[in-house]
Amino acid sequence: MTHDREQIIERLAELAAALDRRDWEALGAAFTDSATGYGAAGRDGIVAVVRAHLGGCGPSQHLLGNHRVEVDGDRARSLTYARVHHQGAGPAAGASYECFGEYDDRWTRTRDGWRLTSRTFTVSHDLGDAAVLRPG
Repeated sequence: MTHDREQIIERLAELAAALDRRDWEALGAAFTDSATGYGAAGRDGIVAVVRAHLGGCGPSQHLLGNHRVEVDGDRARSLTYARVHHQGAGPAAGASYECFGEYDDRWTRTRDGWRLTSRTFTVSHDLGDAAVLRPG
C-alpha cells in the first residue's frame, strides 16, 4: 500500500507540472476516458475547461502538500492541499491571482498505472484578480 501511495503522490506532482507547462496531452492522460473534473465530464471536456482557464494566463505554479491517500484495492482517494499562483498575461499583465484549497481526487488502478476518475477542487480563500484566468 505504501508503494501505491507513493505512485499516487507522484501522479499528483506530474499533473501539477502538466498544468503549469500547459501540457494538455499530459493533463488528459492523467484521467480515465469517463472521468469527471473541473465541472466537466470526459477527458476532452476536462482538458477544454482547464484550457479555458489557463490557456491565456501567464506563468502559474501549483504547489501541493499535506497528502492524505487511502487505497482500497484498485481504488483510492487522495486529499491534497494546494496553493496556486497565477500571473496575468496580455491585457491582464501585471495582475496576479492566488487561490488556496484542497483537491479531492478519486483514482483507479489501470494497466498504465493510477488514473483519476474524478477531481474536485474546493477553494478555501483567494487573493488578487481572477481575471488573469482566461482562454488562450
